[in-house]
Amino acid sequence: MYGQESVPSVLEAEARGEIAEIYADIRKVLGTSVVNLIWRNLATMPGALPWTWATVRPLYLGAAPLHAEAVRRTIALPDLPGFSADTLLAAGIDESDQAIIRNVLDSYQYTNALALTVLSALLAHFEPRPADAVTPADLAPKPAGVKIPELPPMDALDPEVAQLVAELNGFGEDTELTLIASMYRHLAYWPAYLALVRTMLVPLQADGRLDALTRSTRTLGHAHGAMLASQLKPAAPPDTLAGVLKSCRLFVEHPIARMTGLCALIRRATPGG
Repeated sequence: MYGQESVPSVLEAEARGEIAEIYADIRKVLGTSVVNLIWRNLATMPGALPWTWATVRPLYLGAAPLHAEAVRRTIALPDLPGFSADTLLAAGIDESDQAIIRNVLDSYQYTNALALTVLSALLAHFEPRPADAVTPADLAPKPAGVKIPELPPMDALDPEVAQLVAELNGFGEDTELTLIASMYRHLAYWPAYLALVRTMLVPLQADGRLDALTRSTRTLGHAHGAMLASQLKPAAPPDTLAGVLKSCRLFVEHPIARMTGLCALIRRATPGG
């Protein structure tokens, strides 16, 4: 149950009963083929996943997509040159694989911004603090609903690819280096692409711009979450509430905030609509 992830989790293939039913509903509501790690982690705590999903599900079906789209539009991304289609072809990444890579990036770009705003709302409900004034977008995109490849476990990757994933995972991260972002693992099917991403990001990591991107995305997510918090109507929380909030805080402030910014940056650098 735990060996293939960087935190305790219930893998999708191992989910049974109520957990499997909630995973299916998460995929349906988010229009994605995968269940992100935060939900798989909450599934290990008694009562945590059913309560958390029931609490935040109305936001996903309501105003959260507009706030998530506002996050995507207002993230202050650093300037950098992107990849040309010829560069990817020369690296052995054909047009079919490029299309799958774009699907992976688009899936994470869609779900990360949503998770950032929704889980920030949950934290703001139970742990209120001041927030900047923000405005939701007027329109929000619908999920693409495209199936992406299965998530490979870290121990199934070639050692040099696993090391590359671990190195990329540290970019833009200040304290939680062991919590591996799933997106890089998904992209590990194309090591040459990850190598190009690393080369692109190294200067931004070295001069602190990726750390600044993570911090600004955290602030942005909190601001939109604070606007949504009043819409939450949680039932009596489970005994594991402290663990739920700790997990949500860990993910929101680290991999979700970090990868919301980085995924947008990498997607902008990758050619193709």
